[in-house]
Amino acid sequence: MKRQLREEKLDICTNKVKTGEVHIYKEVITEEKTVTVPVVREEIVIEKQVFDGKEQSQADTIRIPISEEHIEITKHPVILENVSIDNKQFHEMKQIETTLKKEKLHVKTTGDDKFIHNQTEDTQTP
Repeated sequence: MKRQLREEKLDICTNKVKTGEVHIYKEVITEEKTVTVPVVREEIVIEKQVFDGKEQSQADTIRIPISEEHIEITKHPVILENVSIDNKQFHEMKQIETTLKKEKLHVKTTGDDKFIHNQTEDTQTP
């Protein structure tokens, strides 16, 4: 009769497991802004006085607009900050503990029977 003695050995491997997700998005926030801007407007004023000889004068005033400033709004983007998104790997050592089984052969005899037993360093005869 033959018996096999067995021992457990470790086969260690790693598996990549999804532990979470990162969602990155930009939010546009609008803001109403009221700005007071000084503008310049020009007019030409022409006054005409007519004397009719009796020292009474008649004055006519004519106003002619020449130019005025108009407000022009131009928007342009300005960089506030740079955002870098990188996926970095960190290597570390982790210790694991497990229990391994190993079979040992023990021979126990009773009586006067004689047998031959080849003893190895892992087996014992009491």
